[in-house]
Amino acid sequence: MATDMQRLIGTSEEDDEEEMDMDVKEEGDGDDDEDVEKHVDATPMMIGVDGGMATSCGNNNRFQQHQQMQEVGTPGGGGARRCRPLEEKERTKIRERQRRAITAKILAGLRRHGNYNLRVRADINDVIAALAREAGWVVLPDGTTYPSNSQGPRPAGVNSTAVTSSSSQMMSQTTPVSLKGVTSDYQSSVEHNAGHMKSVFMPGSSPYDLPSIITGDGGDQTQSHPLIGGSMDNVGDKQIVDMPQKLPERDFANTAYIPVYVMLPLGVINMKCELVDPDGLLKQLRVLKSVNVDGVMVDCWWGIVEGHAPLEYNWNGYKRLFQMVRDLKLKLQVVMSFHECGGNVGDDVCITLPHWVAEIGRSNPDIFFTDRAGRRNPECLSWGIDKERVLRGRTAVEVYFDCMRSFRVEFDEFFQDGIISMIQVGLGPCGELRFPSCTVKHGWRYPGIGEFQCYDQYLLKSLIKAAEARGHSFWGRGPDNAGSYNSRPHESGFFCDGGDYDGYYGRFFLNWYSRVLVDHGDRVLSLAKLAFFGTCIAAKLSGIHWWYKTPSHAAELTAGFYNPCNRDGYAAIMMMLKKHGASLNLVCTQLHMLDQNIDFQEAMGDPEGLFWQVLNAAWDVCVPVSSENALLCHNRVGYNKILDSSKPLTDPDGRHLSSFTYLRLSPLLMERHNFMEFDRFVKRMHGEAVLDLHV
Repeated sequence: MATDMQRLIGTSEEDDEEEMDMDVKEEGDGDDDEDVEKHVDATPMMIGVDGGMATSCGNNNRFQQHQQMQEVGTPGGGGARRCRPLEEKERTKIRERQRRAITAKILAGLRRHGNYNLRVRADINDVIAALAREAGWVVLPDGTTYPSNSQGPRPAGVNSTAVTSSSSQMMSQTTPVSLKGVTSDYQSSVEHNAGHMKSVFMPGSSPYDLPSIITGDGGDQTQSHPLIGGSMDNVGDKQIVDMPQKLPERDFANTAYIPVYVMLPLGVINMKCELVDPDGLLKQLRVLKSVNVDGVMVDCWWGIVEGHAPLEYNWNGYKRLFQMVRDLKLKLQVVMSFHECGGNVGDDVCITLPHWVAEIGRSNPDIFFTDRAGRRNPECLSWGIDKERVLRGRTAVEVYFDCMRSFRVEFDEFFQDGIISMIQVGLGPCGELRFPSCTVKHGWRYPGIGEFQCYDQYLLKSLIKAAEARGHSFWGRGPDNAGSYNSRPHESGFFCDGGDYDGYYGRFFLNWYSRVLVDHGDRVLSLAKLAFFGTCIAAKLSGIHWWYKTPSHAAELTAGFYNPCNRDGYAAIMMMLKKHGASLNLVCTQLHMLDQNIDFQEAMGDPEGLFWQVLNAAWDVCVPVSSENALLCHNRVGYNKILDSSKPLTDPDGRHLSSFTYLRLSPLLMERHNFMEFDRFVKRMHGEAVLDLHV
C-alpha cells in the first residue's frame, strides 16, 4: 500500500516538474495545496485498480485517504506530505531566467535583422504573432489566427440530412457550407429582413442558401448557435435553426484596385498632443497591415496643435504616430481639421477651437456663423472673416495657411518619402464644405430643412454689397419666410412648391449664398496647394439627401448647395476643385438606409440619387473621387453597397473611386466576426477573389 502511494506521489511530482518547464511564470508556494487536492481526487481510482482500496469513496473515505497521504514519508526520510525543497524552487527560478534570456535574444535579433517593430517589453506572444504575420497569417488581438488568403477559420459544415440527438456531435458534411460572416449585424439589414426564412431544410434548395439544421430532442427554449448568426427554436421534438438567406453578390475578382484606408479614432491624440495608448494602437495597426490595408487617415486638430497661443505649434504626438505608421510601411492621409469636435453624429471626444480664438469670440461673436435668431455656432469660423484681420492681426485664411505651412515643414521627411499620400483640407463644420445649417445644438433634428447661416455682421455686409451691386439694395437681407430648423419644405413660403426660392429675390439670394461657399473653398485650397505643393489635396463634401425629391431641395439650399430640381448645384464646386487639382471626398450616405430606422418616404430623401449626381458632376470634369462611410458598417450587405458604389457596374468608361476610407478603427471592428467581414471587403476592393462568393 505504501509503495503504491509513493509511486503515485512520485509520478505526480514528475508531472508537476514537466508542467513547470512549460510555464513561463514563476510558480508560487500556493501550488502545493492544489497538488494535494489533485492527488486526493486521483488516488481512489488508481488504487482501486490494484484491488487495495474500493473505487467508490464518500466524504468520509476521502478524509481518511487525505490523512493517509499526510502520513506517507518522503524518500529523504520521515516527514509530512511533500513540501517542495528550496533547491527545487531555485532550479525553477533559474530555468525561468534562462527562458527570459533566450526570449530577449530572439527579440533583439528580430528587431535588428528582421525589421520587426517589437516593443521593448514584448513577450513570446508578440514574437509568435510577428512571425505568423510575416508568414502570411492574420492574428487578431484576441489571438484568433487564420491564413490571410482564406476567409478565416471555417466551422465544420452541416450534413443536409443530419438528424441526431441533442447529446450527439455534428455529422460530417456532404457539401461544404461556409458559415463565416453571418452575424447578428447581417441579420439586421433591410434586405435580410425581407428575405429572412425559417424552415426545415429540404434537399434541392439553392446551393447559395444556408440550410436549416435539424436536431432531435427539442425542448421549450431558443438558443443561439455558437458559429452562426441565427437562433435555434424548438418545435416539438425537433430543433430548427434560423438561417439567413444569402443574397447574390457581384464578383469583383480582377477588377480595379481601390486603396483602402482606415480612419483612426478621434481621440488618438489628446489635448496635450500626446499619443494615447501607443501599445494598443500598434497592435491594431499590425492587424490592419496583416490584411493589406493600404494606410490610415488621421485628423490633425487645429485646437490641439495651436491651442494655447497664436503661431505656437505642438506636433509631438503626431510625430510619434507618424513614425509608428511609417515603421509598419503604411500610408497616411491627414485631415487638417479647422473645426471643433463634439456634438455631431459619431463624435465621442470634445476638441474645441484654440483657446485664444475662443477668447476673441467672447468679445467679437460675429467671427462665428450666426442664424436668423442670433444664435452663434462656435464649431468653426465664419467665412465672412476670410479676409478680415480680426484674429490678432491675421485673417482666417492666413491662420489656416500658417498652420498648414508649419505642418509641411515639420513633417517634410514624410512628404519626401511619400508616406503622406494626401492632405484633406477642412473647409467647414465636420471638415466639410457646407454651411452649418443643421446644428443639433440649436435644436435641429432629422429631417428638418435647417436654417440659413448668414447673419453675422461680416456676411451681412457682403450680402448688402451684392444687393447694391445688383441694383436692389432692399435685397440685402436674409429670407424672412424660410421656416426654422425643423420645418418641412411645404410649411414655409420660401421652400414650398412655387415658393420664393424660385423668384427674382430668391434666385439672387441663393446665388450669393452658394457663391460664398465656393469662394471660401477657392481661397483656402489655393493656399493649401501652395503649402503642400507636389502632394494631392482634397475637399470633403457631405450628402444632404433629405428633401432631394422635392422641387426646392430645401435642406441642400440652407447648406449652401444651390441644387433645386431645375439647376445643377454641384458643377461650380467641381470646377473650383479642378482649378486647384484637388480631389473630392464624398461621404457615402447610402448606408443610412441600412443602419438607421429612417423613414425616407416621409423625408422625400434619395441618398443614392444624390451620390450619383455629385459623382457624375466630378467625373465630367475629371476630378478624382474618394469616399468614406457615413455610419459604422460591419455587415456584408453594407460592404456590398459600398463596393457597388465604388466600382459602378454600368459606367461605360469603367470609372471607379480613387480610394475608400473606412470609419473607423475601434474595438468593435477588431471583434472576430466583424474583422473577418472587413478582411473580405478589403480583398474585394483590391480586386482579389474570395472563397465564399454568392452569385
